Amino acid sequence: MNRPGVELARRNLEAALLLLKALMGQGLSQAVLCPGSRSGALALALGVLEPRGLALYTAIDERSAAFFALGLARATGKAVAVVTTSGTAVANLLPAAVEADYGAIPLLLISADRPTQLKGCGANQTVNQESFLAASVRWFGQGDGTGLAAMTDAAIAALARQAWSATRPPALAPGPVHLNLPFAEPLHADGPALLEAIADGSLETPSLSSRSPSFAETALSAAGSGIQETPFSPAPDPDQPGVVVAGPWRGLPQSWPGYVEALLRWQRRTGWPVLADGLSGLRGLADLDLISSYDLLLEAPEPMLRSAQVLRLGPLPASRRLQRWLADRNPLQWLVSEGEPRCLDPLGSGRLGSGWHGSGCQQSAAGLAAWSASLPPSFWAGGPSAEALQFGSRWRQREQQLQLWLDQQLASGDGAETGVNELCLARQLGLLLPAGLPLVLANSSPVRDWESFANPAAPWRPVYGFRGASGIDGTLSIACGVAEAHGQAVLLTGDLALLHDSHGWLWQRQLKGRLTVILINNGGGGIFEQLPIRTTPEQALDFERLFAMPQQLDHLALAAAHGVPGRRVEQLADLPSQLDWALNQPLALLELVSDRRADALRRQTLRRMAAQALMQS
Repeated sequence: MNRPGVELARRNLEAALLLLKALMGQGLSQAVLCPGSRSGALALALGVLEPRGLALYTAIDERSAAFFALGLARATGKAVAVVTTSGTAVANLLPAAVEADYGAIPLLLISADRPTQLKGCGANQTVNQESFLAASVRWFGQGDGTGLAAMTDAAIAALARQAWSATRPPALAPGPVHLNLPFAEPLHADGPALLEAIADGSLETPSLSSRSPSFAETALSAAGSGIQETPFSPAPDPDQPGVVVAGPWRGLPQSWPGYVEALLRWQRRTGWPVLADGLSGLRGLADLDLISSYDLLLEAPEPMLRSAQVLRLGPLPASRRLQRWLADRNPLQWLVSEGEPRCLDPLGSGRLGSGWHGSGCQQSAAGLAAWSASLPPSFWAGGPSAEALQFGSRWRQREQQLQLWLDQQLASGDGAETGVNELCLARQLGLLLPAGLPLVLANSSPVRDWESFANPAAPWRPVYGFRGASGIDGTLSIACGVAEAHGQAVLLTGDLALLHDSHGWLWQRQLKGRLTVILINNGGGGIFEQLPIRTTPEQALDFERLFAMPQQLDHLALAAAHGVPGRRVEQLADLPSQLDWALNQPLALLELVSDRRADALRRQTLRRMAAQALMQS
């Protein structure tokens, strides 16, 4: 190991080992590695540490790797590391970084880089990768410009601790962090010599327990463990009627039990009904009084459902009707997020902090459990007023009427002419899946149909949707990550979303969890059929080419090419037996063919009929 350059290559590996061991000391337990030479020291270090408690996955596509890590992190609440080489590899991390940013998901993105002296001089694969993710990350960390090997052990350990802390910053929601690490050449010593050094323990890194924290680390920890609560002024009146609007859950899994308990306490005190989004995670919880059909109820809202007070939890549901109802009714609104201090009020009335302005919306980022605990004991004295109970009863009555009506309208969906009715699928799927089995909903139509038409009688399960940026990027890879975290999951997706992430099928070689993919193949972008832009055949607009973009592709054959078995489900009546088969496969595809134009008309017709039925009752 005394040949020229070998010592630098060895020091590169030592530095990479030290960095990753420091991250593991902070809590890192999962990492995804993408191929590269500049990142060779990091790859070797990951291989050394895998037998020591680090779960390691590999992926050839950085975009897919980052979304797989995103699914893991969302389900576990802990940051997952993604390690890439330099150049355009880093740019492929951006879509997942955007979703992690707006979805409040901790993620640690580690890229290898060229030393500073090679920047701006035409050196190969040297790009401005320091800026690629800048708009989306919570923090950017840069190794020494001459190379990570030039840094002291203490500096490397401090850099690792700061990066890990920044994935869950005390004054901002969890999110992505970018750690960019230059490595100087020579990058690699010969393999036999390195294996010998690893075997005899000479590459063991020193203990990190005696080091002093850096100034930056001290500054991070000094900010506190959470966002401080400032009481709303005025506060909601628990003795007057109101509603709770529970949007998509974006808190960490560790906060979920306290959130549910706080919501139960709120409802026991106020009697306010909870309008629960399909991604709220609340549907199926028997102890809560939930309204699931608000999207249809508000198609033609009746005055008796109008509320002067609204407590909003997290981001708004996707329902445009609910958003219009909140804006038109002009109620007093209070918004509580789970650690998200950024404005979550797209209605235009929001304002951070506790200041009240007009009929706008006050926002707190303390989380429902902490905010509820800050209310005075007098707030919790007594139970719901008679007026609040009467108001809540009216919402419940309308909910029951509409759900019974939906059961009648969507009782069967075998649809011989069109294959599968997507509305019936949304209605029945929750009843067919085993209780507690996690479900991942792809954007755009599946998640909206679930919000409007899913059966509230279905048992509780974790429901995941990635609506931070509402893209179709990484759908299959995300679902693979969720399945790996939970042990099993189901993905409901459209054909374009699945095709957009076809590299996700490659995860089948590494998955320990089981994933069943239910594909709604409607020949293109079904969400666009719900826009009022389709023209008659005689007109010049080529809707299919400009919007729907159908792809002539055999999804079952594509999955089979990756070693994934699949079956086509001709009618919804066949779905239960096919699910029994698919749920017992490591990774399987069920394809259901539907008619997107017919289903778009069904949605429009059903909404009109629902409004008429409610007005007549």
